[in-house]
This record gives sequence, structure tokens and C-alpha cells, in this order.
Amino acid sequence: MSLTQTLCLLVLPSLLNALSYNYEDYADSYYNQISDTEQQGAGTTSSPCGSRDQTRWDKLFIMLEDSHMRQNMILEACEEQMNRLREEVQSKPCMSTSPEEYCTALDQRLDRRLEAVIAEVKQVANKLQEQCSSSLQHLENFTGLQTGRLEKLENGYLGQVMMKTQQETNGGKLEQALMTTVSDLQKVHTQLAALQRVAAHRYLPSGCEMALLFPMRSKHSFAEAMVSPSLTGLSVCLWVRVTEALDRTMLFSYSSERNPQEFQLLLNRNTLTFSISEELAAVQAHGAGSAGQWRHYCALWGSEGGVASLWVDGQQVSSLSAVARGHRLPEGGAVLLGQEKSSSGMYRDMDPTVAFTGKLTAVNMWSYPLHPDKIKKLANQDGACDERGDVIGWGVSEIIPHGGVQYIN
Repeated sequence: MSLTQTLCLLVLPSLLNALSYNYEDYADSYYNQISDTEQQGAGTTSSPCGSRDQTRWDKLFIMLEDSHMRQNMILEACEEQMNRLREEVQSKPCMSTSPEEYCTALDQRLDRRLEAVIAEVKQVANKLQEQCSSSLQHLENFTGLQTGRLEKLENGYLGQVMMKTQQETNGGKLEQALMTTVSDLQKVHTQLAALQRVAAHRYLPSGCEMALLFPMRSKHSFAEAMVSPSLTGLSVCLWVRVTEALDRTMLFSYSSERNPQEFQLLLNRNTLTFSISEELAAVQAHGAGSAGQWRHYCALWGSEGGVASLWVDGQQVSSLSAVARGHRLPEGGAVLLGQEKSSSGMYRDMDPTVAFTGKLTAVNMWSYPLHPDKIKKLANQDGACDERGDVIGWGVSEIIPHGGVQYIN
């Protein structure tokens, strides 16, 4: 065998080992680099479509392309070396005493060596194929993991969107229901206000079942009651619902044969006034008049001390002393409700401007000043209408209406 043939046979395995060693180092180091990078990023949650994952996949595909290219280079180098050896062997004659046998042995030896080289190349190729398959499997696993993360993220996002949509839908329904409820409540409030107006128009305080209605302002519209005894003290209490009060709107007037204005309780617009025996000093309570509302008024007087007081809705609002001290109201007087007696004593001479319009109920008169607790009890709108005066008792004494005045329930 020539020196060239021997060198070729010796160099070829070394060349193959060098090529396979470099590739294995390259593949192992590159695969380990991808594994280490993935282990470092495994602890953090990132988007499956991030730039780092795209870089890993690009590197892995580049490695696979390089492996195929290197495999082709190895096969081409082996084939080139084999062709050179064949040409060299064919160009130089075998140096032997029996050339045919020597050449046959040499061919067999060369074939065995070539078979060994081919087997080694196949082994390297198989190992490379296994590494490629492992890398592909790892890539598939990694892709599946990232796909699962992507699905979780998509499902979570879709769940949040659906929850938000449902909340918005529920919020819209709730807002619509609240608006409907508010509208219904407003309608109910309007209806209640109307019912309250109707009830206030028909309502009689203190549990009374009837009232005197004064429908119009006229000198002929009044109610009359007779008083027999003489009085050195008195209390007059009544419930009043005035339609409109003018400068002098008469509520209660007591007259005698000598004096048509012995005792008067009247409204001056919104001021309640109490006078007795034409005294210059009169007891007044400002702001006591309220058109269209039921108010409870009481006027008290005692001859001994001349103390006169006004009570509105169960509370004392005004008081004076030395009013008509020692005076006595004569017997046989007359009480007019909603009007006052004229100076001539004739009904035809009454003044229509002092006439009362509205309603009166629970009109009572006592021959003494009442106790404050009794006044508070009478002023209770939800109380009983069974308290009656000893001079005029509501529902007991005869009170005669005139000129359109009538009793109502």
C-alpha cells in the first residue's frame, strides 16, 4: 500500500471524529443554552407571544438548519475522500508478488474500512437525528405550554369581559329599575298629596264629628247661642279653620243689652286678638292665623286679678294683667259666632266686612279660667271631642245657624 493510501485511511476517521465532535459540542451547548434560558424564565409569567420566546424559537430553528447543513457537509466530505482513494488505488498498481490476490485483499480491507466509516457516519447522523427529535419534542412541549398559558390568558380576559359586560348589564337593569321605582314613588307622593288635601278639607280635629261651615262673607251669615248667667271669669276655646282673614274677622263675640262688644275674639289678618269690655288694652298673638289650616285658640280672663291670656295650639303665647279688673259680664247675653252685634242691636245693621268664612268646631265656654293641662288636652288634634263647657257645650248647647251657615260632618 502506498503512503498516500495509508494517510487517507488514517486521516479520514480523524476528520469524521473532528466534524462530529464539533457539531455535538455546538448542539449540546446550544440546546443547554435554550434550556437554561427557559428555566430562568419559568419563574416569571410572560406573554406567550413575547419577544424573548420568539428569539428562542428562531435560535432553535437555526440550530436545526445548521445540523442538516453539517450532516450534508460530512457526507459530501466522506464521499469526496472515498472517490480520491478509489482514484489513487486505481491509478497505482499493487506492489506484490501476486498482484491479483494483493489487490483483492486490499479491496476487501478498503471495503471494510469504508463500511466502518459509513457506520460511524450513520451513528453520528442517528445521534444528530435523536438530538433533533429531542429538540423538536422540547419545542412542541414548550409550544404546548405557551399555548396553554395563552388559552388561560384568553379565557381569563374573556371571563373579565363577560363579567364586566354582565355587571354593566345588571347595572343598567338596576338603574332602570331604580328610575322606575323613583317614578312610581313620585306618582304615589302626588296621589298622597292629593289625598291629604282632600282629607284636610274634610278632616275635623279632636275627634269631632261635626262642624259649622260659613260658606260666604255676609252680614246675614252667623250662628247664635244664648248665655244666661253673669260671669266674673271665663274661658273660650274653639277649633278654627279660616278661609281668609281680613283686618277684622270675628270668631266669637259676646254682647249684652248695654254693650254689644262685651267680649270679642277675632283675627286681624294673622294676629289673634282678645278684648273684653271695650278695654283699650287688648291681648294679641302675632302670627297665629294660618289660612286653610286647623288651629286651636283659647282666651282666658279672670275678674279678680284682671289677668287675660291667649293660647294657640295648647301653648300660651300672650298674657296681660289688670284687664277689666272687677268687671262682671251681665246675664242674659248673646253669643254670635262669625259676626258681631251692631250698635243698634238690629241684625240688618251688621257689618259684612267682619264676617267669618271657614269652619268652626268644638266651640266651648266655661265660667272660669281653665288649667293649662286642660287646654293642652283640648288642643290635641287626635283627642276626644267630649270636653264641654259649663256655659256653652259643643254638641249640647243650642247653637242656631243663620244666613247659609250649616252643620257638616
